[in-house]
Amino acid sequence: MFERFTRGARETVTGAVTHAERADAESVTEEHLLLALLDRQDGRAGFALTALGLTDRRASVEADLAEARRRGGLTRADTEALAGLGIDVTEVVARVEEAHGEGALDRGRRRGTGRRPFTRGAKDVLARSLRIATGRRDRSIGDEHVLLALTACPGVAADVLAAYGATYGTVNRALYGAGEGDGGPWRKAG
Repeated sequence: MFERFTRGARETVTGAVTHAERADAESVTEEHLLLALLDRQDGRAGFALTALGLTDRRASVEADLAEARRRGGLTRADTEALAGLGIDVTEVVARVEEAHGEGALDRGRRRGTGRRPFTRGAKDVLARSLRIATGRRDRSIGDEHVLLALTACPGVAADVLAAYGATYGTVNRALYGAGEGDGGPWRKAG
């Protein structure tokens, strides 16, 4: 599948590995893919993220991702569901951190050496990017397909993107315009 990735998509994947290494993370996650996309100023994903205002709010996005790590990777939906059962996740996190130190629920710290594997969630995003590209009849997988896949796969990255208005629909419109098959600003020559 990797041979079908454009240069931009390959740079996104290698950028995600770099983010995981910098964070001394055990594995490469969807979060690292999102951060790598935010690094990219060019390309279709960069265009969409800029159009939706996320590049200007990077620090806030990173803070939201860090908060999700503190919650042990729970999404807002998970937190709300637990609240419906009478469980206050904020209180649970506070008690765990009081007993074991700040960031005790952050499961992603590195334990070994060697290559960092991709989590099931990150693999799902990459597989979904292939399905999105195929569904659009695109011959290659670009960084825009990775971004669309991040919004479509449930998890913390999709949750954070949605909080900033970057849903599958809004990203799709930013990339291809309002009309189906329109192509928007990235219309294919044909």
